[in-house]
Amino acid sequence: MSLIRPFRGLRPAPGRAGEVIAPPYDVMNAAEARAMVEGRPLSFLHVSRPEIDLPVDADPYSDAVYAKGAENLRRLIAEGVLLQDAQPCYYAYRLVMNGRAQTGLVLAASVRAYDENRIRRHEFTRPDKENDRVRHIDTSNAQTGPVFLVHRADAAVDSVLARVCAGEPAADSTAADGVQHTLWVIDVAEDVAAITAAVESQGVLYIADGHHRSAAASRVAAARGGQPEAESSYFLAVSFPHDQVKILDYNRVLTDLNGLDPEAFLARVVEHFDCQPAPGEARPSAATTYGMYLAGQWYHLRLKPGRVPDDPVGRLDVSLLHHYLIEPLLGVTDPRRDKRIDFVGGIRGLGELKRRVDSGEMAVGFALYPTSLEDLMAVADAGQVMPPKSTWFEPKLADGMVSHLLD
Repeated sequence: MSLIRPFRGLRPAPGRAGEVIAPPYDVMNAAEARAMVEGRPLSFLHVSRPEIDLPVDADPYSDAVYAKGAENLRRLIAEGVLLQDAQPCYYAYRLVMNGRAQTGLVLAASVRAYDENRIRRHEFTRPDKENDRVRHIDTSNAQTGPVFLVHRADAAVDSVLARVCAGEPAADSTAADGVQHTLWVIDVAEDVAAITAAVESQGVLYIADGHHRSAAASRVAAARGGQPEAESSYFLAVSFPHDQVKILDYNRVLTDLNGLDPEAFLARVVEHFDCQPAPGEARPSAATTYGMYLAGQWYHLRLKPGRVPDDPVGRLDVSLLHHYLIEPLLGVTDPRRDKRIDFVGGIRGLGELKRRVDSGEMAVGFALYPTSLEDLMAVADAGQVMPPKSTWFEPKLADGMVSHLLD
């Protein structure tokens, strides 16, 4: 079974993308989603977050919610807002944020390849989130949220994308956050064949973001019989070359110092880190360097030599901080479940760490150097799992730009 294949995408009719596309379903709460759709009756949030069309106290995991999402999707199709291509295609999808562009390939990825670890993961999934996506896919009979994949940069794929993107786009819209989303259709048989062959020759793809959607697609495919050529045996994804993807830092804040006062805590920090006060924000400049905000003061931390293991997970900056500081000094053994630790995506800036500590909500904040794509792929290749909240990908893919209808 091929690693990927083209598919008949469901996408906004010409000129309608700006009315349709929406942020991913899981980057806002229900109240925020309700605010986002005010004056936007065609927003894809009516499909991806259908509880916004039900009473405020509606259970977001009720049968009625999933049924409403399916109804809203059918309505957009019936009204001609969304159209399905007549033949299987790939699509070029470009994101531009703050002048920086990344161009990916929209495709249908093989569930069997995912099950066989040819589409490699690096995170654990949560059963409740998997169950939610299974029910959404099954009820709507569609995959409406793409999985964010990464492939190693390939000249053949890049050549096709560059040529296609020189032409007229099928959709072009700038979202409220300033990110530009542009889509081109790849329907020339020679281009489709060249892309399939080039990606297949790599042998593997990597999940950057979307582990729950991938796992849910696998479960839906199995429940529907796993027929090799069925649409349900593939899942919606966008794959970007690894040299274009930007990972932002994913930072930590903790509620207390585990019984230590700031002076005693600093005395323990220097056991494994060189520690110097900073005149302003202490942004890490390289791997094994950290910023720390404590008691109104920023500090530069650098891990002392000889402490980085030869292990794809153990050598990650997030692992080193946990092993040498967060667990032994602050007593957090399970960052997945311990309520004393919280995580702040780099898109919010280091000012968010300072704000949460200055407010008294948190006692200390740590700024990390971003995880690299090479590190992510090394962890996935080793069949290991990264610590929680190790990567923050920005910009986000839009829901509604292309969807994948199932059988």
